[in-house]
Amino acid sequence: MLLRQPATAVTLGLAAVSWIVMIGLMDGMDMGSATPLGPFPFFVAVWASMIAAMMLPGAVPAVVRRLHGGGGVGAATLFVASYLAVWTLVGIAVYAVYRPHGPVAAGVVVILAGVYELTPVKRHFRQRCGEHAGSGFGYGLHCVGSSIGLMLVLVAVGVMSVGWMCVITVLCVAQKLLPARAAVDVPLALAIVALGVVITAAPAAVPGLTPPTAPAVDGTGHHHPHH
Repeated sequence: MLLRQPATAVTLGLAAVSWIVMIGLMDGMDMGSATPLGPFPFFVAVWASMIAAMMLPGAVPAVVRRLHGGGGVGAATLFVASYLAVWTLVGIAVYAVYRPHGPVAAGVVVILAGVYELTPVKRHFRQRCGEHAGSGFGYGLHCVGSSIGLMLVLVAVGVMSVGWMCVITVLCVAQKLLPARAAVDVPLALAIVALGVVITAAPAAVPGLTPPTAPAVDGTGHHHPHH
């Protein structure tokens, strides 16, 4: 108990600081699905802070178990660092394949992510992510397999959107900390598929998917809204 409370406080504190850093880095960058990622070093910094902010709250039980499993603070620190390193590698892969995109591409990715939520592969990784973790690297691989569909939703609809990050964080943390229940998980997956359909058919109905239209500027420097 003496170790558990500090470990929880430090892990959640790191997540809170990461939210602050991430929001500062991303200020003004959100353009929905058309968001550019910027230079590679900048994106890695944003992604690393984003992953720490989103994923550490759900990793608290695993960190506490690792602390109690032997090795003390040093082992727990290495566990967290290697866990975040796995997710950082995912970010590098995202940077390699990502392009600013339109609603159709975003909708297709979201639909596929929803379908993934229904697969045995997803269930397998979710179960392993909730079990005792021997190393941060192994735990990271299992949790990537569990949460990759939800993260693809974020990348598709607005990788720099704080609002969508909050939604995906809640879902990721809930899936890490709560047991799988078909009565909850199946409707969630179907809702994600439905979101993908709406994105494709009526993108203007999805909050944050498309940036607000910038006002036109005439030769005198006056702004005129688009009609």
